[in-house]
Amino acid sequence: MGRPKSGLTSKQRHFALALGSGAGMSLSDAYREAYQCENMSAAAIRTEASRLAANPAITLLLDQLRAKNERAVSASLVSDREKVLERLRKWMDSAEPNDTNKLKAAQLLGQTVGMFKDVVETNAGDRDSTSVAAEIERRLAALQAKADDEAKPDSLH
Repeated sequence: MGRPKSGLTSKQRHFALALGSGAGMSLSDAYREAYQCENMSAAAIRTEASRLAANPAITLLLDQLRAKNERAVSASLVSDREKVLERLRKWMDSAEPNDTNKLKAAQLLGQTVGMFKDVVETNAGDRDSTSVAAEIERRLAALQAKADDEAKPDSLH
């Protein structure tokens, strides 16, 4: 009896699926779920779980499962965002004074998907004293030129 096309036995696949489920399962926990290990020490379980996790076929399957989980989370966030926007638009058009609970619920749901974050941009570019001095000189020259232009008598009068 050979291995399936994936190159994994059913227990190895079970191990990978347990790890990639998104439940935050440790290597040892996934190994315990997939294999009979009542007579094994904790150290032996950790060693075997680590060895299995290094298997290229398991690593490939884990990468695929994690990518799938990330896509599902992203799709859920987009779906929640769309629902919030849809309801906010509807409530904006037909708001009643007693709809505050609905609006608060939409606001909270929107916050969970990161819709209402303030974006603050900071310029962390460090400049040396020479470039700061040059910038000050340039601005002072521009201000002096403007002041000189304003101080010139108007010859048209």
